[in-house]
Amino acid sequence: MASLATLLGLHTPSLPNLTTPNYAPAYIGLHFVLAYLVLAPRHLKQIYGIDHNVSPREDLAKYGDAAVEAGKITATQLAMMRRNESAQANAIENYTLFVAAMAFATVAGVEGELVNRAGLLYTLARVGYGVAYVFADQLEWSVLRSGAWWVGNGSCLWMLYRAAGRLNVR
Repeated sequence: MASLATLLGLHTPSLPNLTTPNYAPAYIGLHFVLAYLVLAPRHLKQIYGIDHNVSPREDLAKYGDAAVEAGKITATQLAMMRRNESAQANAIENYTLFVAAMAFATVAGVEGELVNRAGLLYTLARVGYGVAYVFADQLEWSVLRSGAWWVGNGSCLWMLYRAAGRLNVR
């Protein structure tokens, strides 16, 4: 029976003639879903009843303060929805770096288990980042968000470094 690390592609299989799969395409697809669907601010806006499909990017600026004044939502809920918008914007901005790092590492021939480890680390960091960004409303907790951001981007920079090393050997 294979270990969990082997199934996740984090460890080389112990059986002969088996190679570690490269899960870069799966991680890229997962992060597209996380950035564009899971962190979509429309979910919270729909829950709190201030979603307007005509111009959803302006919902909070246009209707947020009025919804607080009318008692439809609290100021804390409005602040959380604003942080959700920022978290999604950051996820979309970082998605390009992640895709580039995974693609370069794969094309350069970086070992599958290293690509998978970096992809898993990035995933854990970005999930932690999103949760901390949306729900942490105190300075002490926001430091975790910053740490998660650095860990995620660090894993991308590490993949680019490994890819550069492989490309420069050829």
